[in-house]
Amino acid sequence: MKKATPPPRLSREESRLQTRTHLLAAAKRLFVERGFGATSLRDIAAEAGYTQGAFYSNFASKEELFVELMRERSKAQVGDIVRTLNDPSSSADDILSALEVWAQTLDAEPEWSVLGVEFKLQGRRNPVFEEASQALLDAHRDGLAYCIGQIFARLEKVPPESPTVLAASFMGLSQGLALQRSLLSDAPIGHMIMVFLRGLLAAAPSVRS
Repeated sequence: MKKATPPPRLSREESRLQTRTHLLAAAKRLFVERGFGATSLRDIAAEAGYTQGAFYSNFASKEELFVELMRERSKAQVGDIVRTLNDPSSSADDILSALEVWAQTLDAEPEWSVLGVEFKLQGRRNPVFEEASQALLDAHRDGLAYCIGQIFARLEKVPPESPTVLAASFMGLSQGLALQRSLLSDAPIGHMIMVFLRGLLAAAPSVRS
């Protein structure tokens, strides 16, 4: 019987990135289950299968980890929408269909909306955390605002409000729906966001009118 070939050994950098990924995933699970305040740094390390030393080799604090967790999510979410809009040959229906697919990813991972609420609350409660969390929330809003502006422009529609205001409104809608999930189990977050977006687009006047 042929002996199985052992998997290639990870480099130091690959090992560090793997540890970091595991710590972020563990923190995500615990923050959703227990909340940020009730989760200790030690809890995160243990959940990920590492020591506290491994935690400190990757993050200076629990707050820094939370900011990085939400930054990665924001980057992925905005990036997904931008990729949808980057194809100049896409028709209006193509764009809306692609956005529907994106919205389904929100419904597949509703815990991110819960984390968004937790992140906002911690920014209000913790002065040390407030500046970093608000900067990230502002950057996420601005990224969404760019996407919303592009969506209206590509569909040749005039937005009813500035893209920045609309972006902040959609962020609030997402977080509010996350808190109402027990009452709105038949109305997933991504689906409802698309309902409102389609309604705004349908009511918006044409650029050429």
